[in-house]
Amino acid sequence: MKSVCKVAVELFTSGRTHSSASARRLGGEMCKELKTKVLRLLSPTSNGPCVHQQGQTDNAEILSCTVKSLKEGHVVGVPTDTIYGLACLAQNSEAVRKTYDIKGRNGHKPLAICVGEIQDIYKYCKVKVKDGLLGDLLPGPVTLVFERSQVLNTDLNPFTSLVGVRIPDDAFMRRLCQMCAEPLALTSANISSHTSTVAVQEFQELWPKLAVVVDGGPIGDHSRLGSTVVDLSVLGKYRIIRPGCALSSTVDVLEHKYGLSEDSGGEDEPLNSPPSTSRAETHNRR
Repeated sequence: MKSVCKVAVELFTSGRTHSSASARRLGGEMCKELKTKVLRLLSPTSNGPCVHQQGQTDNAEILSCTVKSLKEGHVVGVPTDTIYGLACLAQNSEAVRKTYDIKGRNGHKPLAICVGEIQDIYKYCKVKVKDGLLGDLLPGPVTLVFERSQVLNTDLNPFTSLVGVRIPDDAFMRRLCQMCAEPLALTSANISSHTSTVAVQEFQELWPKLAVVVDGGPIGDHSRLGSTVVDLSVLGKYRIIRPGCALSSTVDVLEHKYGLSEDSGGEDEPLNSPPSTSRAETHNRR
């Protein structure tokens, strides 16, 4: 990790921010003393290869550094295909607690999980839709809600039998999940109830609490809407929990290709607690 630390864009220590030039001067000898590493991903060209710019780190090194931090039980800041997120290992109860603390998030608001491959969903969720539906919506800016399996950490969203699962259309995030070989708990990188973030500088106040912040540059069209969240836990039905940024295309797939009908509500278990809180309200922010 020494080489990664040398090329960090910004490093925090004792509450102070250092410029990338200062970070490079400090070198690896300071690495162990620094709380946060902010690492900038390489920028791909239109033809695919990555182009080095000053202050950027090899993406493989960033992946390795981020995986190490996650495995050590830390929380990290990462880019997705919609907004920036906070991630930790979903199977690590202490890391999940840290994530709630960092955001100041209500303990009865659920965290989604993020996996690297569609087949991973079947391990952690009880899927009641056709296999092709998952492939048509994922990877992409959609969170699919299913009944959780017994394999998933019982301390993650213990108040509900459901869980939202994502596969972002983002090469870094997919590879990160693959390298961790277990699901990440994922939520938006912001103080709870504050605006979603589309650049790392926008959640800079959280950096001192994170082990790694991965700077993937500005995200998307800056809509800040987050993923479309859809409940597929009821056979043959769907329910939109949060419209998000891909509502129209998601509903088109669900209704016109797979013949699902919209669930208007009723006595189904809410995804959140207390009972007076609706599903749409609970997932208003990822």
